[in-house]
Amino acid sequence: MSENQNLLAEQRRTLILDEVRRRGGVRVNELTRQLGVSDMTVRRDLDALARQGVLEKVHGGAVPVVDASTHEPGFEAKSGLELSAKEDIARAAAALAAPGSAIALSGGTTTYALAQHLLDVPDLTVVTNSVRVADVFHTAQRSAGSRPGAATVVLTGGVRTPSDSLVGPVADQAIAALHFDVLFLGVHGISPRAGLSTPNLAEAETNRRLVQSARRVVVVADHTKWGTVGLSSFASLDQVDTLVTDRGLAPEARAEVSEHMRLVVAGEPESGTDI
Repeated sequence: MSENQNLLAEQRRTLILDEVRRRGGVRVNELTRQLGVSDMTVRRDLDALARQGVLEKVHGGAVPVVDASTHEPGFEAKSGLELSAKEDIARAAAALAAPGSAIALSGGTTTYALAQHLLDVPDLTVVTNSVRVADVFHTAQRSAGSRPGAATVVLTGGVRTPSDSLVGPVADQAIAALHFDVLFLGVHGISPRAGLSTPNLAEAETNRRLVQSARRVVVVADHTKWGTVGLSSFASLDQVDTLVTDRGLAPEARAEVSEHMRLVVAGEPESGTDI
């Protein structure tokens, strides 16, 4: 990390978290030198990251939190992480939605960010099992009133998860009867060994149905999802057409991804090809 007095708190905390994960732990005095900020600022950043559950404070520093494969953070806890990366990913992914197409959006904070960028794409039919995603479209339509080109939104039924997704037999049955041009899919984890995974068994089955009903599958995931494995896998890497991610994805991971799918790194020229 290079020293920078002018880093915003969010950027600084992202750098701290990346350093903790990369090195397996850091000391406060190391971070003050690397970031060029005060001891008190670093400690406040560590407190904030610890409250989000992404690292653990120890005497003199911090270490990563190793989540159980069944741990599922709530929507609010995840919404504060990797904000800039999610915004960049959402902007890049929105360009893949063609006017007049039928798309599906799964639950998650990255698809929630994406939904806000899709409001300007005309004549979409949007199927989602995310209460939060549906609210984005409904709120926009209430504010603007009836307007030409507004999206038609279908919210599946089901049982609500900590991520505010609707899952279970009701959702599965509704999704199985539909066909989408593109599925935009948020994930808990993505890895060569486990493919796409989630800690929630019911959500895994619903995501499996979403993948089966889509002509193309676009995964939207920031770099911290790479290498994470949840309890239940629901798709292999070869079932994904495109991964839209951020610049933090390591070169080795980029090479691995490009063997299976098209890779879109937000803010960079494309690497890889359509499969």
